[in-house]
Amino acid sequence: MTKPVTIIGAGLGGLVLARVLHVHGVPATVYEADPSPESRTQGGQLDIHEDDGQRALADAGLTEEFRAIIHEGAEAARVLDRDGTLLLDLPDDGTARRPEVLRGDLRRILLDSLPGGTVRWGHKVTAVHSLGDGRHEVAFADGSTVTSGVLVGADGAWSKVRPLVSDAGPAYTGTTFVETYLHDVDRRHPATAEAVGAGAMYALAPGKGITAHREAGGVLHTYVQLRRSAEWIAAVDFTDPAAARARIAAEFDGWAPHLTALITDGGTAPVARMIHTLPDGHRWDRVPGVTLIGDAAHLMPPSGDGANLAMFDGAELGKAIAARPDDVEAALAAYEEALFPRSEAFYADAHEILDLCLGDRAPQSFVDFFDGASPEREGVGEPV
Repeated sequence: MTKPVTIIGAGLGGLVLARVLHVHGVPATVYEADPSPESRTQGGQLDIHEDDGQRALADAGLTEEFRAIIHEGAEAARVLDRDGTLLLDLPDDGTARRPEVLRGDLRRILLDSLPGGTVRWGHKVTAVHSLGDGRHEVAFADGSTVTSGVLVGADGAWSKVRPLVSDAGPAYTGTTFVETYLHDVDRRHPATAEAVGAGAMYALAPGKGITAHREAGGVLHTYVQLRRSAEWIAAVDFTDPAAARARIAAEFDGWAPHLTALITDGGTAPVARMIHTLPDGHRWDRVPGVTLIGDAAHLMPPSGDGANLAMFDGAELGKAIAARPDDVEAALAAYEEALFPRSEAFYADAHEILDLCLGDRAPQSFVDFFDGASPEREGVGEPV
């Protein structure tokens, strides 16, 4: 009989894994540091891809629930220059190849699909130790411990499980995204709302950019992109929202006011998201009783693929374990054998997307990417 699976992290990847295991009758427990599902916001919209994210949700038996939370029309995209000149305008074609959903809504349908008690909230991992024979002891901040027969690190960029299999750690890419929100935009910020349109807007220049998504309820969710050193970011006082907005906006001096309003008029305090990556093609030797999924396994710059890959990892691992109930080690080995080349291909795509957005040819490089004029478009997933 398959050993119970201990999953660290209740992000999308960990929850898909738990759900797929549940569908196949394999017991699993998810340990999450957050005290409750509502303790913090879950980020903005995600485009869920046909070939990985949607397949994972199908494996989880949640396609119908997923379709019910799609933000219709949000696959539209437009590219602008610093003056607000429209360079490319792509409407939503209605094919739902990459429909947009809110991360929080997606997490909710996954949580609702699991038996009560599957997720143990308020369990922040402080240490993980090998006990030999494929068993591991996980220690939590509240002083409790659990011993695993099968341990899965789904705990993101700063994974506490990763050191069991790899010495690699996240490195700063030299790019930071500053997150802001505008609310009630059609009434209070009509020029900005019109510039963003119905879906995603990319206003780009070499080394900097303003990217925004329209979300339900008249919300614009913005990521201001800056290629700056860690020291430069550290010098911005994000504890003073007004000062931080002014400092970030100064980097866009001369840009169209309806674009910089996404920074200066933000309805929430700006938050810096420093972009980190694991080494390209990160992999490890097989370690009994433990493996990784999602950012814990293959952290890379944002390209629109991260959440999709995490969910696909979770589904593939869940199916591998369910298919080999009497030989979990063979299941983990089979999962990793497919994981490594799959994720390696996406590292190159992620670096390429970042360069298309912020490289020397931006924004024209991004226009070429979208309209297919550039050979770089081949094989590269759509961004954000």
